[in-house]
Amino acid sequence: MKKNIFITLLLAFSVFALSACGNGNTSGQSGNNSSSDDGTYSFAFLTNTQNNTFQTAINDKFSEIAKEKGYKYTMLDPDYDLNKQINQMSDAANQGFDAVFVIPVDSAGIRQGLEAMNDKQIPIFNVDTAVIEEDRDLVQSIIATDAFMAGQLIGQQMVADYPEGAKIAILDFPSNESCVLRVEGFLAGLGDSKGKFEIVAQQDGKASLDASLPIAEDIIQAHSDINAFFAINDPSALGVSAAISASSKTDIAVYSIDASPDGKSALLDGSFTAVSAQVPIQIAETAMDMAVKFLDGQDVEKEVLLPSHIVTKEMAEETTSLWQ
Repeated sequence: MKKNIFITLLLAFSVFALSACGNGNTSGQSGNNSSSDDGTYSFAFLTNTQNNTFQTAINDKFSEIAKEKGYKYTMLDPDYDLNKQINQMSDAANQGFDAVFVIPVDSAGIRQGLEAMNDKQIPIFNVDTAVIEEDRDLVQSIIATDAFMAGQLIGQQMVADYPEGAKIAILDFPSNESCVLRVEGFLAGLGDSKGKFEIVAQQDGKASLDASLPIAEDIIQAHSDINAFFAINDPSALGVSAAISASSKTDIAVYSIDASPDGKSALLDGSFTAVSAQVPIQIAETAMDMAVKFLDGQDVEKEVLLPSHIVTKEMAEETTSLWQ
């Protein structure tokens, strides 16, 4: 009798031990269903800068969602320093985040950082500015405003405003794939009227007010009969606007892409002629939703381009202090 009781207890202990080992292996699995030890996901946002309200709006929305859902969340800011961003990506890879969101400082320059993430099997959700075509196999998904569409809308608006054509300048940002697409879209938006528009200058405004202001001043001085500027984002366009204000010219139009709170204010006070929208809040919401779905084992799209639109003064008045 005692022998039977001993055998029964021994079998029960064996089952318990096997069950415990099984639970331990499940919690330690890697791959799409990985999560931190406490059962919550951990995310990192590897931005290109926080010195722009567009990127801060994305970070704020990521942080808000993470707090609501109980996710762990970290933001790393290289402030447009490519080498610093690559180092941050390597550090993030070693920290074992469940997924990361990346805006490249240089679309063609971050392959080393992407490979570090891939080596650790960390899925990458590329937001806002796409990596170059050759590196797209290293990212899980791309989520961005349709940059080509945003530029195309501005080109079409300029044609509507200047049906007979005009002398124009473009302030671009060639190291940023999204900004390259905005310029391509703008030129496409000119359509059959493209020959009516003389591009008197096209220079790198570095997507910033400080860099764009002196460039715009030089262009205005060299081309006193210029009619309009197209700048690839609101900070650059605000630099153009400041240059115009400092000159004796008052009839130069400014066209931009962003519809940031500052851009909406500039539209309302007449500093901007037209602006098409970027949608950082929607980008953050969509990217976080896709990352969680992927980690939960669901399929996600390879690319999601969120539509842009021309921001009317009525829209600007309703959302002056907000991004969309």
